[in-house]
Amino acid sequence: MRFPAPLRRATLLRRYKRFLSDHRLAEGGGAVTAHCANPGAMTGLVDPGLETWLAPAADPRRKLPYGWKLVRAGGGLVGVDTALPNRLAEEAIAGSALHDVEHHGAGATFGRRRQCAQVLRAARGD
Repeated sequence: MRFPAPLRRATLLRRYKRFLSDHRLAEGGGAVTAHCANPGAMTGLVDPGLETWLAPAADPRRKLPYGWKLVRAGGGLVGVDTALPNRLAEEAIAGSALHDVEHHGAGATFGRRRQCAQVLRAARGD
């Protein structure tokens, strides 16, 4: 997935109050607080010491300088930000990374309230 700015690698120190997390940056070693856009329990993803990736805030007026986007767990990268899955799927489909999705139904909404079939047709150029 492409992010607007390069992500910063870090180590998770702790997650608290549902939307806050502390990390130690890999480069420079400083501790920062990041916004966690996932109110769920995130079982298995919030253990101190896990490798994380943070996105710098696009707006300098934001209260927190980073947003927590990814964590390495279970042998792979896991998206933490609940807004990312639709953007990731749309990017994968548009980039032809998913070859057999054209046979799936159109029941789920996708992106900006479009049906999955509409996105697939647009990605194929129909």
